[in-house]
Amino acid sequence: MLQEFKEFALRGNVVDMAVGIVIGAAFSTIVKSLVDDIIMPPIGVLTGGVDFSNIYIPLSGADYDSLAQAREAGAPTMNVGLFINSVISFTIVAFVLFMVIKAMNRLRRKQEEAPATEPPPSQEVVLLQEIRDALVKRG
Repeated sequence: MLQEFKEFALRGNVVDMAVGIVIGAAFSTIVKSLVDDIIMPPIGVLTGGVDFSNIYIPLSGADYDSLAQAREAGAPTMNVGLFINSVISFTIVAFVLFMVIKAMNRLRRKQEEAPATEPPPSQEVVLLQEIRDALVKRG
């Protein structure tokens, strides 16, 4: 059983997947910072600082001034505003990732399209050129 587990754990796909997950987790902090610290402040200015986090539905029937008060009282709530914030945040993150990947693909295509230097001619081609040149000299 230990041997089977070792074979499974050391397969290339599993190791590649693990590396991808670790790099993805590290990359997520960069993307979160990009969204929270760079993208969201201008969006907040454009929308006038609209915050949906206080939109909630108290399920107990009691009325509270804010979601914080409802939570403090231990009241069950349906947090519609937090869900809206999550959807907006996801949309922004997805769009930012789309733009980053699009730019990376553009750079990759440019690199692939760069004219490659021609490889040196093969031995057969060199020999044929020498034969051609010798025939031209004779003729």
